[in-house]
Amino acid sequence: MDMIEQISHLQLLNQFWIILLFLIPMVLISRTVVAGTRYSPILIIVIFGLAMGYILVISDVATPGLPEFPFVNLMAGTTIIALIATFFVGGQELRKILGKKEVDKDDFVVPSDEETVLGTSRTQFVFIIRALFILLGIEGVSRILLGTGGNLNELSNYYPLIAYIGLIGSIILIDNKAKIKNKHQYIRKGVIEIFMIIVVLFLSFHVAAIIQPLIALPQIFFAMMISAALGAICYRWHFGPTLRSLLFAGIPVVLAGNFMVGGSRIGDAFAIEGMNSVLTYGFFGQLFWMFGGIALLIWIAKTANARNLAPGMAGALSHSGLTGACTAGDFGSIAAKRAPIMINIPFFGHIFVFSILAVSADLGKLWIIPTIILVLIGIGLTILSLIKMRNANGNDAKEVNALMIFSFGWQIMAVFGGLFLLSLSQMPFDYAAMAQSSAISHFGLFAAIQEGMFGADAALLIPFIFSMPFLVHPLVFFMFGRAMENDGEMPIKPVYVLAIIGVVGVIGSLFIF
Repeated sequence: MDMIEQISHLQLLNQFWIILLFLIPMVLISRTVVAGTRYSPILIIVIFGLAMGYILVISDVATPGLPEFPFVNLMAGTTIIALIATFFVGGQELRKILGKKEVDKDDFVVPSDEETVLGTSRTQFVFIIRALFILLGIEGVSRILLGTGGNLNELSNYYPLIAYIGLIGSIILIDNKAKIKNKHQYIRKGVIEIFMIIVVLFLSFHVAAIIQPLIALPQIFFAMMISAALGAICYRWHFGPTLRSLLFAGIPVVLAGNFMVGGSRIGDAFAIEGMNSVLTYGFFGQLFWMFGGIALLIWIAKTANARNLAPGMAGALSHSGLTGACTAGDFGSIAAKRAPIMINIPFFGHIFVFSILAVSADLGKLWIIPTIILVLIGIGLTILSLIKMRNANGNDAKEVNALMIFSFGWQIMAVFGGLFLLSLSQMPFDYAAMAQSSAISHFGLFAAIQEGMFGADAALLIPFIFSMPFLVHPLVFFMFGRAMENDGEMPIKPVYVLAIIGVVGVIGSLFIF
């Protein structure tokens, strides 16, 4: 082995330590900053991630897109893995509700309360590190099995090593201070969960390839359906360490990687023609669709509690930030339990979302007539859900039922209503798709664009476009934080003000810029 090869292999190992030093501290610091408050650490991850990516570029350590740090890009591309875990849990919860199934309380693991880092217990610390290893290992295995790699081909020879390091780390990392009824069974559960996630990735990839000649639906669509179906079948499954880690820290780790990549493109993206209108719509669209939905729930449905607003808006927008915050338990146990249900319910709507967008991508413009029909359906379902919520009177089953309808209706309204508004402007369709994904922080649409549904240029730009509404996320998480400090009750007047600002901003971004 010559000296150049030795240096190359050494750099690979350095890349592994780099993601540990970049992503893990980012998640831990974010939890430290909000320790002792009811605010979500995802707010801080957004800011720190973008800042880190931007600083790396202006310091001449890296170039836009961070090609010098391929492991960061590898982690940023694991969105679908984190979502599979959420969809599985959603399938479980739906089966329990619709089938009226009773399941024994999960007391298999009692987490350790010992604080390792300020704001993070020992068990949570292990979950965060384990989530990184799980994402790394599963992504390495899937790239070997599927032969994918995209712009990460320089790593292709190292995928077996990446998979090995990730899988071994994800299996052996168990908190020895947590009280576990049967440690061997717990480890086996983790291995089974890893295996099933790989199976879902394998099946969804090949189903998408088979269906592609008919309609170019993205892999995330089939992964969503398969994992939700598995959750419904295995509704009695008590989580092993893999699902526990991904639900707690999977989305925060993925977002940290994506925001770093997005931050690295800040300087270049503003120079692209037409990007200002995309970014402006993304910013004000976030205000409009998020706080507009909350305003309707408060004004018409007469509910201002985070137990409804947080999972309701997480599901209604497939919102990456709120989804991660809810599943991590930042907004309480009720929101954590309801969020996976609400995330899964709109998957029926994704049938229309991805099919119509696939046809529109081929046409190069929005398919108008089906879009208008779906917007009208969305309006009707949203009205129905608000009436049901108003009549729920705090009843848990009635609130969940109303939120399920709201998640479905408002999602259709947001996706297709937003795309219809954008079609009235001069914005190209691939830019419109990026703008709408950003405006509602829609994880599914983000993953589809990241997979290349709207071309290579959009796939490269989407981490930046998706992360730019970070200027709004402080408002979103600040408002929910205030709600949690007030027994879950959201401040009402600021919501109305933010919704009105969103309306004015969206109109301006469409017809002024």
